[in-house]
Amino acid sequence: MVNLYRLVESNTRKTFLLMTFFVVFIIALGWLFSYILGNSIILVIAIIFAFIMNIGSYWYSDKIVLAMTHAKPIKKEDNPELYRIVENLCITAGLPLPKIYILEEWQPNAFATGRDANHAAIAVTRGLLEKLDRTELEGVISHELSHIKNKDILLQTVVVVLAGIVAWVSHWFLRISFWGGGRRERGKGGSIILLIGIIAAILAPLAATLIRLAISRKREFLADASGALLTRYPEGLARALEKIAGDTERMKVANNSIAHLFIASPFRGKEAKSWFINLFRTHPPIEERIKALRGMKID
Repeated sequence: MVNLYRLVESNTRKTFLLMTFFVVFIIALGWLFSYILGNSIILVIAIIFAFIMNIGSYWYSDKIVLAMTHAKPIKKEDNPELYRIVENLCITAGLPLPKIYILEEWQPNAFATGRDANHAAIAVTRGLLEKLDRTELEGVISHELSHIKNKDILLQTVVVVLAGIVAWVSHWFLRISFWGGGRRERGKGGSIILLIGIIAAILAPLAATLIRLAISRKREFLADASGALLTRYPEGLARALEKIAGDTERMKVANNSIAHLFIASPFRGKEAKSWFINLFRTHPPIEERIKALRGMKID
């Protein structure tokens, strides 16, 4: 079993390494364009932008993710049973109660987000509440609480924002290259900007690769195991994963930047067979997860 303290330290370290990479990347692009265009203001703007976005991704990335998924907060009176399940499992796990959100999606799925246990949120879909029984729902909630306790959520959530910004910046520089650079710089300078534009076009899909590299599939196995230990009933989560995998309902808010947050890939049907989606797959096969859960022995 992986040492949880080392895992938490690793997640924290990887988060700040990712944020550092982002700052260096944006400033480097700013310096390059300011040098080619002979305008130092571009570098100043890049530095300010990099630090503001980095700070914003740490403090507000969870709110951005919840807004992207159209998740709505609920109160205890809105769903007393769901609240009792989360409260009881939090007491067992020694965690503060996270905020609870519901996605009006009929695909059964869930995710956790936030920067730490004191600023965490759990979001479940309407389909999850309607299609799973209590023990299965407990298994899913325990999995998400394990992500919170292991500090997976900090890395997972920051990746969404920073990877998205890198893709946007790459697209922006691509537009400058083709529509602005050619007129401002003739000859060699213009050719260099055009080349950078082509490189920027390549960087956009590579932003998605950041997700694949930063989010380890082993985290899902560990969250499954930790969740099963929390409920003392691995079969509940195993059955939940079976139902989630067998459901063909599509999720309207599903996209490649947030897919890694969910307990299972939100892509269904033809989308799940797409070579592009599989290229950036961040979840291990559900069959393997179910097999591992059913092979656990709880004393």
